[in-house]
Amino acid sequence: MDNLITLLPLPAAGLAPPVPVMPVAQSTRRSGDQAWLSLAFADDRGTTRLLDRAHYGPLRVQKALYPEHSSICHAIIVHPPGGVVGGDQLSIKASVGARAHAFLTTPGAAKWYQANGKSSRQQVTLQVADGAALEWLPQETIFFDQACVALEHQVELQGDARYIGGEILCFGRTASGETFNSGRISQLTSIRRDGKLLYFEQGMLNGGSDAMRSRLGLADCTVCATLLVAGKSFSASFLQQLRELANQLAGDQASVGATQMKSVLVLRHLGHSSELARRWMMQTWQLIRPQLLGHEALVPRIWNT
Repeated sequence: MDNLITLLPLPAAGLAPPVPVMPVAQSTRRSGDQAWLSLAFADDRGTTRLLDRAHYGPLRVQKALYPEHSSICHAIIVHPPGGVVGGDQLSIKASVGARAHAFLTTPGAAKWYQANGKSSRQQVTLQVADGAALEWLPQETIFFDQACVALEHQVELQGDARYIGGEILCFGRTASGETFNSGRISQLTSIRRDGKLLYFEQGMLNGGSDAMRSRLGLADCTVCATLLVAGKSFSASFLQQLRELANQLAGDQASVGATQMKSVLVLRHLGHSSELARRWMMQTWQLIRPQLLGHEALVPRIWNT
């Protein structure tokens, strides 16, 4: 068992069962926008190339970027409407071939607006081949009051594939004085290697519920950030380094936790500031990346715009 602070999971106990996330239809628009994006990365003699990309509706990648090295392909996933309204259904699928390395992010915060009686859904499916690496680090997700959202995130690893994935969830627009008093967020996250389940988290949060106030839930916090790392078991000294960094950044402004499972490292930040959560995630990623992937962490310029 780790010496690190206790992991703070997304609250699920005592809440209604999550709404199943259904596949996004590719040919109809019954309500809201339906959009899908499919990306395929492959190694070409040491260069990672975006060999295939297809999209339907307002989801796309403009071009492949190489701010670090030709072996690492960066792609920015763009959703031109700028926000997701009730009834929208989004699907993102990315595959990374053997020995390739892809980095996926977004140009800004994702905004999920009030539901207006219709639920919104997003499915993300990431496939990483043996010897490949994928980093999934979108910017913040903001749930407006009365949003009704179902999120599903599936990671499928093969062989010794490596993965870093992060998310920062913000409940309500606190800068505008808005809280998440009503609405519903359901979430399912899974990581598998060669078909074997390594990590599974499922939960539902109702706006204004006891789970948002309870110390067993969000404890009146409005920002929950998670970083998942698969592909290596880290040393006790390195885990201590991560803990010291988290505590130093959090001070008395946030709670932080980390759990080293057999195959997945889970790190969590629970607080009130998306900027503090972003700083924690960025600096934690900068420590982990060289250990896991053998590359120094170069902060994407899009994160600073």
